[in-house]
Amino acid sequence: MVHFLLKIIDSGYFLFKKFIPIKTYRYAVCGGSNLILDITLYFICFQFIFDKQNLDLFFVVLSPHIASLFFVFPITFLTGFLLNRYIVFSESKLRKKTQFFRYLTIACTSLLISYISMKLLVDVFGFYPTPSRFLTILITVVFSYIMQNKFSFKV
Repeated sequence: MVHFLLKIIDSGYFLFKKFIPIKTYRYAVCGGSNLILDITLYFICFQFIFDKQNLDLFFVVLSPHIASLFFVFPITFLTGFLLNRYIVFSESKLRKKTQFFRYLTIACTSLLISYISMKLLVDVFGFYPTPSRFLTILITVVFSYIMQNKFSFKV
């Protein structure tokens, strides 16, 4: 499966070969794919699953944009980890457990950044949730790439 995905992903690299290294290109493709998955799932959750209504969990009430954020997180966390481990940072010799824990740490920090950003953008500034989520993701992508490269999948 990894070789099949690499073949598909790398087929477009010739367009970017002069501008960016293969690792950055793969990160962009995998991250972009995961981003599309995230935004699509977020939109579906916000619009249809939570139907723009608060989610009452008895001990806390989550607004629909925050409930959607937490609902989507485990799915895109897992796909992101697998893509990064096997496609982007495959040269890392760290143990899977170590990579997973470090990736989880970065992902949770990114989730916290997302949560704070979403609360500010939607609840304080009154922006629409889906574009706010997209902007939040752009902020966390830069943070994540640096941290994945230097910490989670360090060579």
